Amino acid sequence: MEYDAIADLSLTVESVALDRLERETSSEFTRVTTEIALSGPAPTGDRSVTGRGEDVTYETEDHDQLAETGLPDLTGEYTVDSFSERLADLDLFPGGEPDREVFRNYRRWGVESAALDLALRQAETDLASALDRSLEPVRFVASTRLGDPPTTDRLEALRERVPDLELKLDPTPDWDADLVAAIDETVGADAVRILDLKGQYEGTDVDVPADPELYELVLESVPNAVLEDPALTDETRPLFETPAVRTRASWDAPIHSLDDVEALPWEPDWLNIKPSRFGSLESLFETIAYCEERGVRCYGGGQFELGVGRGQIQTLASLCYPDGPNDVAPRAYNDPAVGDGLPASPLEPPADPAGFRWDTST
Repeated sequence: MEYDAIADLSLTVESVALDRLERETSSEFTRVTTEIALSGPAPTGDRSVTGRGEDVTYETEDHDQLAETGLPDLTGEYTVDSFSERLADLDLFPGGEPDREVFRNYRRWGVESAALDLALRQAETDLASALDRSLEPVRFVASTRLGDPPTTDRLEALRERVPDLELKLDPTPDWDADLVAAIDETVGADAVRILDLKGQYEGTDVDVPADPELYELVLESVPNAVLEDPALTDETRPLFETPAVRTRASWDAPIHSLDDVEALPWEPDWLNIKPSRFGSLESLFETIAYCEERGVRCYGGGQFELGVGRGQIQTLASLCYPDGPNDVAPRAYNDPAVGDGLPASPLEPPADPAGFRWDTST
């Protein structure tokens, strides 16, 4: 994926607006994000056009501070690349240091993705056309936790509404053989495409400590699932010594740049691509290009986006890894209650794409 194909697109920013979004989630927390709107002149006529992106920083306080302080002055005439260079020199957290350093990437991605959307609209084109790629139907999985204590209740409700639904599950130390057997009976082991071990998180609410018994259980009981973010310790590393198991390993939390990919303990077969982790478009495109050259299989990852950001990760999946086990299910899958009318996989791309969006009505 060539960054040069978009780097020289021009954009003019005349105004900036912020919209704080809030919603309850299936993971039992209140998600807050900020949608960022950059507006500038349309290519013809006297109206304006708007590009949108989404800051997916996880701390509510950071969004509240952003609503109070706003962003630094971003108005002016740029290319996509020169706008990115300007962002690299700005403090996008004028209200105070973020709780985690990676949040700086999250906010930068929100602004850069809005700039790309605006630049494409001012050029009267869309991302697929700019990259000379086609939008393909997007295969997706539903990511869900099983509760505390874990049960298959939510899986049963999801499968009742979408019979062929594939899944991404988060094993925890309270999983046992009986639960895994119940999962198999409810949805079938092959429907579980990804097991997110969350062993690479540190200091977050979702950390899961390395547990060799848990790892052995899921390795043997769900033999075809991708194993995301294992923690490699003296006890767990031996489980990943064979090529057959290593080819099932994927990485997510440690990946913020191509340097992080090259620093992995072995050359990966799988990567979860979360654009916001990279911060800049250039870093994201560079990493995707590397994966395409090396045959690394990718899939998109979501972060409970509430606004335009969800469609943007669906767009990237459609362009780059449409057949992967993409964790980019429509927002309704993240609602606390399993509702009716859930869309089935794959997602069909928009018939008339514009800018850097999936849902052209937003």
